[in-house]
Amino acid sequence: MPGFDAKMLTKHGGLIALAVLLLINIAITPNFLQLQTLFVNISQVATIAIVAVGMTLVIATAGIDLSVGAVMAVAGALAPLIFLSEFAQAYPTLGLAASIIIPILVALLCGLFNGMLVAYLGVQPIIATLIFFISGRGIAQVLTNGNLQTFSHPGFSYLGTGKILGLPFQGWLVLVIAIVFFYIVNRTMFGRRILAVGGNEKAAKLTGTPVRRVKTGVYVISAGLSGIAGLIVVAINSASDAARIGNLMELDAIASAVVGGTLLMGGKAPIFGAVLGAVIIQLVKYTLLANGVADEVALIAKAGIIVLAVYVQQGRKE
Repeated sequence: MPGFDAKMLTKHGGLIALAVLLLINIAITPNFLQLQTLFVNISQVATIAIVAVGMTLVIATAGIDLSVGAVMAVAGALAPLIFLSEFAQAYPTLGLAASIIIPILVALLCGLFNGMLVAYLGVQPIIATLIFFISGRGIAQVLTNGNLQTFSHPGFSYLGTGKILGLPFQGWLVLVIAIVFFYIVNRTMFGRRILAVGGNEKAAKLTGTPVRRVKTGVYVISAGLSGIAGLIVVAINSASDAARIGNLMELDAIASAVVGGTLLMGGKAPIFGAVLGAVIIQLVKYTLLANGVADEVALIAKAGIIVLAVYVQQGRKE
């Protein structure tokens, strides 16, 4: 075919993969074209996409964030504790606002902790974030005494079940977040500094880039987005289980970023690519499960996608 070559395949591999997955599902997956199926997939992919955007920024600085799932658990554990408290019962509007704002602020502090370890103490990102990966979920379980928290709160549940123009609220939220961070990466000084730090940290320092602040900033953003994702998960389920919220989310987020074209050595932050990667990861899992394939096989398929994406990245550099 004229104009089609390997370079085109590597450049547009994500879109091609998405098109193939859609065609396969239309052909073999029962009820795939129903609106309910669309809503289910949007709800499930939204949290992955939100966390993947933050992960993309971290990886763009040549870092990694293994704590995103634990941060989700902390935020998800805090929210019901707040809106079910006596204060929230007495002041419902303030209680609802606090149950959203406070968990996100706590998540931001978790990101600040990670960022300080990496940027100011020189701890390797994988070790720095592993600390909260281990301790964060424990903190969440201590907050809830290890108990499942169930609730019925229409206001808070809107985060997970609300609709705007007939589509799930969290889908619109993903779009807004993607647009905002696409603009930040491509049109602001902070975005250019992120890419500069990941591309060549020594050169960035020589040009006066505040490397430490930039690194700290991306971990704060990653944690803040993880906190939002944790709230959405709790709102969807009308329950908070600290042991399960965000479980293995760090792997899905990294996979989405890589599939979306983020280079593991840093210097590139394709925001919409990360969202596309999240859609592909979710759609592969849905395709297998909807057609009776065991969840364990879905995990293997996910691993295969990551290997293929890394291989394609290597091909781009040659």
